[in-house]
Amino acid sequence: MAGSGRKIYHVELDDDERRFLRDIVDGGKGSAERRKRAHVLLLSDRGRADGGRTDADIASVLGIGTATVERVRKQCVLDGLEAALERKAQLNRKKRTLDGAGEAELVKLACSSPPGGRARWTLQLLGDRLVELHVVESISTETVRRTLKKTASSPG
Repeated sequence: MAGSGRKIYHVELDDDERRFLRDIVDGGKGSAERRKRAHVLLLSDRGRADGGRTDADIASVLGIGTATVERVRKQCVLDGLEAALERKAQLNRKKRTLDGAGEAELVKLACSSPPGGRARWTLQLLGDRLVELHVVESISTETVRRTLKKTASSPG
């Protein structure tokens, strides 16, 4: 538990796991976050000559928080070595309103001639047309604006 100084989740690696983690850390395989997590596990290993370093020592050496060290150890013990090396999927992420094809359709519309009686496209008109064309079920003018800004396009 945090603050108690007593580890509840103890990492004990076998030789193959140590070799695998050293390859990640030394070989530069994967993202910086993956290498850092591998390093945490190597330093936490109770099979080390020093019996594994404390969370505070590991956090200090790697420049991360002790809570991160605790989380990586816990995930390794509960879910396995590979799970501890990867980021958890964010389950609460909102799905994008427009995918690549939808963005292309929006840009194509914005670059086309505006509807009859209009001098230019408005964000509302573009959003409404995307709904009419069944590109999306619904879309806010803010999403239309952000998408056009991101693609360096402008309505009209």
